[in-house]
Amino acid sequence: MPPSSLPPKPQSAMVIVLLFLSSAALLCESMLSLDYYSKTCPSFNKIMQETITNEQITSPTTAAGTLRLFFHDCLPNGCDGSILISSTAFNKAERDADINLSLPGDPFVLIVQVKTALELACPNTVSCSDILAVATRDLVTMLGGPYYNIYLGRKDSRSSSASSIEGKLPKPTMGMPQLINLFASSGFTVQEMVALRGAHTIGFSHCKEFSSNIGNDTHYNPRFTQALKQACADYPKNPTLSVFNDIMTPNKFDNSYYQNLPKGLGLLESDHVFYSDPRTRPFLELYAKDQNKFFQDFAKAMQKLSVYGIKTGRRGEIRRRCDAVN
Repeated sequence: MPPSSLPPKPQSAMVIVLLFLSSAALLCESMLSLDYYSKTCPSFNKIMQETITNEQITSPTTAAGTLRLFFHDCLPNGCDGSILISSTAFNKAERDADINLSLPGDPFVLIVQVKTALELACPNTVSCSDILAVATRDLVTMLGGPYYNIYLGRKDSRSSSASSIEGKLPKPTMGMPQLINLFASSGFTVQEMVALRGAHTIGFSHCKEFSSNIGNDTHYNPRFTQALKQACADYPKNPTLSVFNDIMTPNKFDNSYYQNLPKGLGLLESDHVFYSDPRTRPFLELYAKDQNKFFQDFAKAMQKLSVYGIKTGRRGEIRRRCDAVN
C-alpha cells in the first residue's frame, strides 16, 4: 500500500478531530444574528430605542455625530469600538488622533448612557461596538433615512492606537485617486463610496476644513462663497465655527447633498472632486435623481460597513466600560 493511502495513526486522527472541533467552535462563535440578545438581554431593543430617542430630542446634533463616529470607528480597523477608548498616560488612543479631534461629544455621551442602562439590565452582555452600530442605524432612520438590518454579536477591541489609523480615513483635501484607493483597500467599490458619501446630507464641517478654498475654488456658487466668508470670518479666533454640509435640508436624511453639488453648493473641496470626476459623477447624478436608489445603496453599503473587520469569539471582549479595556 503506497504511503499516501495508509490509514492515519490514532494520534493523527485525534489531531484531525480536535482541529475540526476547534474550527467548528470558532465558526459558531463568529456567527452574528439579528436576535443575538433575544434571550440574554430581552430589554436590549427597548433600552436602545428609549435612550437614543431621548438623546436626539435633547441634542439634535447627536444623529450626525453618531454616524460620523461609527464611520471613524469602522473604516480604519473594523467595527470594534476602538474609537471609544480613552487615552492613558501610556497610550494615545484613536479618539485623540488629529483627524478625530473634531468628533463631537454628543455620540460619546449617548454610548455611555446606553451602556450604563444595559449593564444594569444585563451585565457583561452587550458590546460597545454593537451599541454603536445599532444607535447609528436607528438615528439615521429617525431623520428619515433608510432602515437596514444590523447583525449583532460583535466583540470590542482590547486596544486602540492613534497611529493605527494614519491614512485610513478620508480627508477634505484628498484627490479622487487617494479616495478610491482608500476605500478599495477596505473592500468598497467606487459606487459604494459615493453612496456612503451621502452621509453628508446631515451634519456639519468646521470652517478650518474648507475656509482656505473659499474664493480660490471656482466650483463654489458665488453667493454661497460670500455666505461662507461671512459665516467663517471669525474662525481663527473661534475654531468651533462650522457650517452644515447640506445647507438645504440639514436635519433631514435625504438626497439633497447630491442635488447641491451641481449647483456649486458643495462645502468641502472633496465634494467638488466627487462631482467633477468621471468615475464618481454618474453615481452622484443617479442619486440626485432617485432618492429611493440612494437609500437602497446606502443601506447596503452601511450594512457591509457594519460587519467590516469585526471581532468575534475570543478575538475581542465585552467591555464593562466603553472608554476602557477590561
